[in-house]
Amino acid sequence: MYVYDQHDQKIIDERVAQFRDQTNRYTAGELSEEEFLPLRLQNGLYVQRLAPMLRVAVPYGLMSSAQLRKLAEISRVYDKGYAHISTRQNVQLNWPLVAEVPDILADLASVQMHAIQTSGNCIRNTTTDQFAGVACDELQDPRPYCEIIRQWSTLHPEFAFLPRKFKIAVCGTEEDRAAIRNHDVGIELVTNDSNEIGLKVLVGGGLGRTPVIGSVICEWLDKKHMLTYLEAILRVYNQHGRRDNKYKARIKILVKAMGIAAFREAVEKEWEATKEGPSTLHDAVFEKARASFRAPDYSAFDAGETSAILHGECERDGIFKQWVTHNTEDHRVPGYRIVTLSLKSTGYTPGDITAEQMELVAGLADKYSFGELRTTHQQNLVLADVPVSDLYTLWQNLQSADLATANIGLLTDMICCPGGDFCALANAKSIPVAEAIQTRFDDIDYLHDLGPIELNISGCMNACGHHHIGHIGILGVDKKGQEFYQVCLGGSQAKDASLGKILGPSFKQDDMPDIIENILTTYLSQRQLEENFLDTYRRIGIEPFKERVYAKNN
Repeated sequence: MYVYDQHDQKIIDERVAQFRDQTNRYTAGELSEEEFLPLRLQNGLYVQRLAPMLRVAVPYGLMSSAQLRKLAEISRVYDKGYAHISTRQNVQLNWPLVAEVPDILADLASVQMHAIQTSGNCIRNTTTDQFAGVACDELQDPRPYCEIIRQWSTLHPEFAFLPRKFKIAVCGTEEDRAAIRNHDVGIELVTNDSNEIGLKVLVGGGLGRTPVIGSVICEWLDKKHMLTYLEAILRVYNQHGRRDNKYKARIKILVKAMGIAAFREAVEKEWEATKEGPSTLHDAVFEKARASFRAPDYSAFDAGETSAILHGECERDGIFKQWVTHNTEDHRVPGYRIVTLSLKSTGYTPGDITAEQMELVAGLADKYSFGELRTTHQQNLVLADVPVSDLYTLWQNLQSADLATANIGLLTDMICCPGGDFCALANAKSIPVAEAIQTRFDDIDYLHDLGPIELNISGCMNACGHHHIGHIGILGVDKKGQEFYQVCLGGSQAKDASLGKILGPSFKQDDMPDIIENILTTYLSQRQLEENFLDTYRRIGIEPFKERVYAKNN
């Protein structure tokens, strides 16, 4: 993984000292709330319903075991002994004291972590495929591209005060595991007719109050122009994006207002002046970035032998077999597998992880996965380089810590924002709805029979839980002070991206498990052969679900 040089370390150390001074002046009454607001946001510190929330940056979701151990220590010393994995692949602490945040940032800096640009109207953490570098369907590792964007965007003076926050995602695979079509800018690595790798660029995607699927602005871009083209997009947005209404300020609104053709023309015109400018990326830049992501020292395993061992272990232990089927993926190196650790065990808040679990995972990463791990935008963790011969032992360790639920990609592997239990913006609670659904559908055999279903829950229209692109989406709404929940069906974050359609009038919190059960019953009664939920929905439409859910006897 990328290791900070002296220059990087100096930047975050100086930032800690700067924020310590700002915090001291605020607590001493020398800075007002209004004056402190932009300073704390630039350092990832929000004021939430019950306490501040600190969002820690995890570039493209990659973390070392030492960094995870430090997060465990910080959560125990300064918080309540747990942390939350966000859909931006970052880590959130929900209970820090404002006065102690500079100490937290100093501790983070000791392991090359920080909270810079995790909030505010700037370029946020660039996300990518959690299986980057080891996926079998990968055209090229997207992480060097993400790292180049990170270095360019961090503290970029021109883009520190954009009309609104700005999110970029990069993927390099056949399957879109980074939801690039739902980002302000999405980048896909593709080849042209000469088999050269370049970039397909999408712009104007996003969720929130006005969900939009991104439009292709460039089918193939020479990778050396990645930054100059991004600069052109951001300059057009910075100049013409609305600043009078924060709900109309995202780039998706500008692209929609101009139309993609006119927006493309404006970007091309802006790009003319900078196309071969100082931000042009030469081969040496890519080589330097790729050097940070060289493959670890893999052992040479006999693929046939390891496969036979795994097959035997699966035959002996059916529960282990289920976990291997749902929580592990093929690895591009024979004898290894990619393992996803479920943070969606019944009884745990989706995406939360305790200090003890963090320390356990750090140890397992050291022992079985070259000391590295990844966070996912589905709020789980990944050990990317596990020898097949170690899978059974690893699974036993994960089981003892409630991290081995075999539900990846299934109904209870849900995305869920913190909702009204923590977030000051939320209209309704998300976590109790998630817990009620987890409890109702705790039968793992039933979940496996349902097949892949993405269920996403948001506590408000800001859509931090990505409800618009869940196969089943749940949105918390406020009705005259009462919490209700609206359901939408048919969303997708994949290459065939789609936005869910609203089922109908909203429901009370207590009714939600029954509503989900009615939806699932309708699906099971209508599906054909090996159809999954989304295929069935797309074939039959929303009406059969609506008829069942709103039937009078229901």
